[in-house]
Amino acid sequence: MITRKSKREIEMMHDAGKLLAKCHKEIAKRIKPGITTKEIDDFVEEFLAEHGGATPEQKGYSGYPYATCASVNDEICHGFPREEKLVQGDIVTIDMVVNLKGGLADSAWTYVVGEADDKTKKLLDVTKNSLYKGIEQAQPGNRIGDIGHAIQQYAEGEGYSVVRDFTGHGIGRTIHEDPHIPHYGLPGKGPRLKEGMVVTIEPMINEGDWKSKMDDNNWTARTIDGGRSAQFEHTIVITNDGPLILTDQEGEID
Repeated sequence: MITRKSKREIEMMHDAGKLLAKCHKEIAKRIKPGITTKEIDDFVEEFLAEHGGATPEQKGYSGYPYATCASVNDEICHGFPREEKLVQGDIVTIDMVVNLKGGLADSAWTYVVGEADDKTKKLLDVTKNSLYKGIEQAQPGNRIGDIGHAIQQYAEGEGYSVVRDFTGHGIGRTIHEDPHIPHYGLPGKGPRLKEGMVVTIEPMINEGDWKSKMDDNNWTARTIDGGRSAQFEHTIVITNDGPLILTDQEGEID
């Protein structure tokens, strides 16, 4: 069932989103060769606890053991934080859900370790642009298919593929709610967007084939061909004044 959130619920989620964005900004300062994703995970848990007693909502969710998902290079999503040091040229996606006094917000960001070459810059630029192409379609009266179609048309036009096996989703009292938000599809299809809906848009864009395979931990998905995968995600509210990004880091969309 798709629910529309109250003004109070949205305010709580916005507070969580602001804290999440602040945490991502701190992570960006720490991403460098030699750091481990386990160190980043420990930092996130400590940072949240020090700011209003916030907690990482996905820790313990369906048995997931960490505060963040940390997906490196060919890992698409749900990578486990680990002690292996990141090296120059790696890309790493840090995905987290913050619970601040009952308000939830979800955002993933892909970082480059050290200096990025042109190939890496293009992958990240296209993935981030794909997110905002989707957000532009998150208007009352549009349909969910309009979001996915805009992302797919753009990303594939740039020579990349769009992951099909994982989607955006509604969010509110729990991490995953209806509706699913695919990042591919046909315009004019799917449920209609209405004011007060809160959803995540989180395209995962691959250098090679879109298909994924699962690691033995039954959590981490990676590309079938070893190509790299990037992801950017925001939590947004559908409003009559246009999409409101609850996890905005830079004020890119008013």
